[in-house]
Amino acid sequence: MTVAKVTEIKASSTKSFDDAIKAGIARAHKTLKNVKSAWIENQEVLIDEKGNVCEYRVEMKITFILED
Repeated sequence: MTVAKVTEIKASSTKSFDDAIKAGIARAHKTLKNVKSAWIENQEVLIDEKGNVCEYRVEMKITFILED
C-alpha cells in the first residue's frame, strides 16, 4: 500500500511564474523524498512604485510518497 503526504510551500522569482514554480519544486526536492506532483493553488505578483511587476509568487501543494 502506498501512502502520500501533501505539504504547502510558497516560492518566488523575479523572472516569471514558471521560474517560481521550478524553484519551489527544486527546493522541495532537496528536502523531501519521492516528490511526485505539484498543484499550483495561487499566484500573485508584487508591483514596484513605478507600476512594474517586480516579483512573481506561487503557492503550491507538493505531493510526496512516504517511505516504509
